[in-house]
Amino acid sequence: MAKKKSESAEKGFWESIHERLQAEGLDPESLCCGPVIGALKLVCVPSSLNDSVEEVGASPRDQVVMVRVDDSTSSTLDSWVETGAVKSRSEAAAVFIREGLKVRAQELKELKNALADVEAAKTKLRKKAREVLGGDDDNVVDEKEKTDV
Repeated sequence: MAKKKSESAEKGFWESIHERLQAEGLDPESLCCGPVIGALKLVCVPSSLNDSVEEVGASPRDQVVMVRVDDSTSSTLDSWVETGAVKSRSEAAAVFIREGLKVRAQELKELKNALADVEAAKTKLRKKAREVLGGDDDNVVDEKEKTDV
């Protein structure tokens, strides 16, 4: 019963957004990337990528990230280069990675917070292990020490 009520409230919410977009002269269907399946995240982004392209071009990009992409993605990156909007596939990929990270910033923040909780739990576990083993720090190897060896 609660699920039906939630679905009904969600449907009303999306219908309300639909109506408001239409009132502004926007076609809600054209704003989505294909058919709507499941929950949506409504995101406002600038209409131009100029600022992002300038930011990427102005900042040093000395970190290398190797990534494999499919033919379609590669072709799309090439198209951005051909337009002259970016200088290279690398710059195009950097722009879109940056934009994607901005769109998903809230989720990333939540994941970082969860990771901090995990690290706190590990610290608590190591402390407890030291107590159980008689307080001799040499008997408990810190995770960071394992990777440093």
